[in-house]
Amino acid sequence: MSRNVLPGDSGRVAPRFGPFWAANRVVLILLALGLAAMYVPTIIDFMHGPWRGDRNSHGPIVLALSAWYFYFQTKRLAEQGERFAPRPAPVLGWMVLLIGAAAYVLGRSQSIALLELGSLLPVLLGIALLLLGPGIAKRYWFAFFLLLFAVPLPASIVDVITQPMKLAASWGAEQLMYHLGYPVARSGVILQIGSYQLMVADACAGLNSLFTLEALGLLYMNVVRHESVFRNAMLAILIVPISYSSNVIRILILALLTYHLGDDVGQGFMHEFSGMALFLTALMLIVLTDSLLRAVSLRVERRRNKEAA
Repeated sequence: MSRNVLPGDSGRVAPRFGPFWAANRVVLILLALGLAAMYVPTIIDFMHGPWRGDRNSHGPIVLALSAWYFYFQTKRLAEQGERFAPRPAPVLGWMVLLIGAAAYVLGRSQSIALLELGSLLPVLLGIALLLLGPGIAKRYWFAFFLLLFAVPLPASIVDVITQPMKLAASWGAEQLMYHLGYPVARSGVILQIGSYQLMVADACAGLNSLFTLEALGLLYMNVVRHESVFRNAMLAILIVPISYSSNVIRILILALLTYHLGDDVGQGFMHEFSGMALFLTALMLIVLTDSLLRAVSLRVERRRNKEAA
């Protein structure tokens, strides 16, 4: 196998993305224009529709993360030089692409959000199979996986998942306030603190932040590329209690603000600000948790090395 060596660098292999893009420039431009014509109106509609509500407000964030990872992975593949060898699979590619196009037409015409935006995954996968083949397309599996988090789930499914999460978050906040000495009572998802009655809404249930944090945590693991399977698995699992804890703290803060400063403060600007602040806090907890897991994994590895010696 021949090696294209960059001038002045005898050990670095020249990327083969350049010839590929040059040979397919017209096709790629047409594909980009076609995708923009299909999905830019969809994204605009979603920004004014499903993504505007509390349930699916994580959608644009996850979509942006997926787009960034497509770019990041393409750059990573380019640095691998001669490993990049497109082997198109036209039959499989056209099948997947046509399925995605049919889902888009049905979703767009019938206003089925799940199909309309969900069709982006098979459409992109079909294009990748047509141009690059399965060997390269599978290297983008995580970007395709992230897209799933951006697709709005049916309301019936969301309600089934959200209700127990609201009950759990309400119970956690009640227990914290009780042990802090506040006059609190709970009936389902309704908290009574002093003379104020607060209902835990879907936004405080944690499903929205759970999806976003899980997507960010998985993205973090794929970018950092930990070699420890234990560390990756534990971080992915621990994102769930981190999200739950963050939402319990959010409910606690809003309840205390309402109790001490009144309903206007607790349900006004501070309501929205608390969500953003605690979301950032959860991200910091993810990084901190990863650091602790790194210390644990290093200690376990050292112990194994001593036992092997």
